[in-house]
Amino acid sequence: MNIKELEKLQNEGVENLPSKERRTFLKAGLAVTGVFMGGTVLSLTSAENVQAKAEEAASSGASFPYSPHYSMVMRQNRCVDCELCKEACVKTNNVPSYGFRTTILETYKITGPSEKERLFMPVLCNHCNRPPCVRVCPTRATYKDKKTGIVMMNIKKCIGCKTCMAACPYNARYFNEETRAIDKCNFCYDTRLSKGKKDTACVAACPAKVRVFGDLADTSSEVYKLVHSADKVVWVLRPETGALPNVYYMND
Repeated sequence: MNIKELEKLQNEGVENLPSKERRTFLKAGLAVTGVFMGGTVLSLTSAENVQAKAEEAASSGASFPYSPHYSMVMRQNRCVDCELCKEACVKTNNVPSYGFRTTILETYKITGPSEKERLFMPVLCNHCNRPPCVRVCPTRATYKDKKTGIVMMNIKKCIGCKTCMAACPYNARYFNEETRAIDKCNFCYDTRLSKGKKDTACVAACPAKVRVFGDLADTSSEVYKLVHSADKVVWVLRPETGALPNVYYMND
């Protein structure tokens, strides 16, 4: 079965996601199985028929243009809203009290006629492969790092117009009053990764191991194995924007 045939088989009823984006996921070994929450959450699962091609592409860098290609997986069902991740982020990255680089949203899942389950969803910058924030920035203050794919901020170029804030599909930016520039998550690149640390501050602080960080281009990494797990459903937020995020969600 080729990519086009698999796409036709696996994408029944997924009208909100452009075919080009669906093919992009398929080439990375992921098959689209449905759109949840009114078209805002995409469900993905491992496409075993293209797994060999995915591993070959990943090793050659064809499917993952960055090396390392930093990504994060959220095992959402493990989150208990202890907020230790937020505290670690604030301390590590000097985030002011009114700002945030990561936060936790609360939602509810209907489990019965009069029953509902409270759920917590950790969110942060999704470091998209096609970031709308980068596209709209008039001064190129926000940019995608050519080596790692991390969406960065150059505060010296930022004029505080907040255009990137409006363009972000994930509401993952805030205006820093002290620096007079936009601030956001950069996977702790300057505070941890560039200093030899392997994990972000939020990942290191989480007692429930909700967040998994690593190189999606490395087929031996935990993030790669989780995203391509054959028996798990994986999804991304707001796929209809075409941003192609690098933060994935799953329940395990």
